[in-house]
Amino acid sequence: MENIVEIRSLMKNRQNFKLNNINLDIKRGFITGLIGPNGAGKTSLIRCLMNLMHIDSGEIKLFGKTHLEATNEIKQKIGFVYDENYFYEDLSIEQNKRIVSMFYEKWDERSFYSYLERFQLPKHKRIKDLSKGMKMKFSLAIALSHHPVLIIMDEPTSGLDPVFRREFLDILLDIVQDEQKAIFFSTHMTKDLEQVADYIAFINNGELVFSDEKEVILDLYVLVKGHKKALEDIDSSNIIGLKETAVGFEGLLARQYQIKHDDLIHEKPTLEDIMYYTVRGNKHASTY
Repeated sequence: MENIVEIRSLMKNRQNFKLNNINLDIKRGFITGLIGPNGAGKTSLIRCLMNLMHIDSGEIKLFGKTHLEATNEIKQKIGFVYDENYFYEDLSIEQNKRIVSMFYEKWDERSFYSYLERFQLPKHKRIKDLSKGMKMKFSLAIALSHHPVLIIMDEPTSGLDPVFRREFLDILLDIVQDEQKAIFFSTHMTKDLEQVADYIAFINNGELVFSDEKEVILDLYVLVKGHKKALEDIDSSNIIGLKETAVGFEGLLARQYQIKHDDLIHEKPTLEDIMYYTVRGNKHASTY
């Protein structure tokens, strides 16, 4: 499997925050999801990928090259969908398209208008009159209309209605079917990633907790529920995170933990469970 993106030992210091020794690959033909709580460093990492923020040390290669070597060539191959609007608010969809399309060598008018029709976007409507969901649809149409090889998205499903969110995820699956493209998208809506992602990277406090195949990650942990008395028999080193009530508990444990009580309930955790309990436990998950 070819890596479209290779991040090695990335360091970036900001006021009261830093990205610390990030190592991450994004593979061609797959969808890689980036999860983490607010302020964990997801957007900062994406900005470094896009060369919108200069790194202090380490290396980022996209398509085998760094931005220093070939930033224009790299950006021609990237479709970017950001969680905020950076278009001209007083201009229409059509007018914004005319401006943006000039920057892309492989701009495809037919594809763009096909996406407008699919997303039900009126081309003469001004950006400031669009809902947040419609703005995200327009961003997606722009990102896909110059045939990018890598699509980078920051919270792309935020503000979308449930019907279009489902359609949006189907579009992402279609994009990677030819196995030549890759998608990297960050979100706090982990259920979306559970439906479409092949790989998951989890960042917390500026550090990469893990990055691996989704199913491998889900198999590393077990969600356990039971009476508080059973906690006495659980080795605390196996506990990733814990939530206690007056009579019982629920916790995320390393899969290597052996269930010793018949009355304990154990379930396969969701990505949300893993993120929640890792952050709550304030300790990094490990590969077991």
